[in-house]
Amino acid sequence: MRELELILTGKTDHHIHWLSERIGIHHEMSEAFAQLKLAAKSAGFELAIASGFRSFDRQLAIWQNKFIGRTAIKDAANRVLATGQLNDVDKIHAIMLFSALPGASRHHWGCDIDIYAENLLPQGKSLALEPWEYQNTGYFYPLSTWLKKHASDFGFYFPYDRFRGGVAEEPWHLSYLPLAQGYQANYNEALLAKTLINSDIHGKAVLLTMLPELYHRYIVNVAAAN
Repeated sequence: MRELELILTGKTDHHIHWLSERIGIHHEMSEAFAQLKLAAKSAGFELAIASGFRSFDRQLAIWQNKFIGRTAIKDAANRVLATGQLNDVDKIHAIMLFSALPGASRHHWGCDIDIYAENLLPQGKSLALEPWEYQNTGYFYPLSTWLKKHASDFGFYFPYDRFRGGVAEEPWHLSYLPLAQGYQANYNEALLAKTLINSDIHGKAVLLTMLPELYHRYIVNVAAAN
């Protein structure tokens, strides 16, 4: 595969600058994120990354665990679904509400991050990355309000700013436009199909049958950057 295809599908981390053992971001985004973090601090927020770069193998593990019921699948109302009662088609749609297909996650690119404010998370509480945390009664509502006004000043936008019939609203998910727009333009359904065919993903046969629908409903169905 060409280097670009490896980046698009999470098969390389050569483009990643590691902030810690666990958190990495695209090296060309490092300065923009540093400036965003500094501005957030001036506004009273200790901006932190919950998840940055995610490899294909990591995204595959998330998918496999949800598909077999080892990890809970939640609906838009934060209710845990009975995985064993779902057929493969319904299970795939349920997973993709919040979790991307391996090979199709924007986190592969390194320019998409899940963020929160460390100083707004109450002591003893665990970060859930669920919509209620960022809504008007949630811990991170002040951060969310600030980011909606200022993230674009640093080149960031919210690809999942609202539910469009595919991926749920993700107010924690920021994307760095100068990189993301290029990656998105080069991504295509054929590349995803090839990636899935060469994987051992659960539900492969059904996924490949559904792929045109899934591609348009969940993968390219994102906000236009302003």
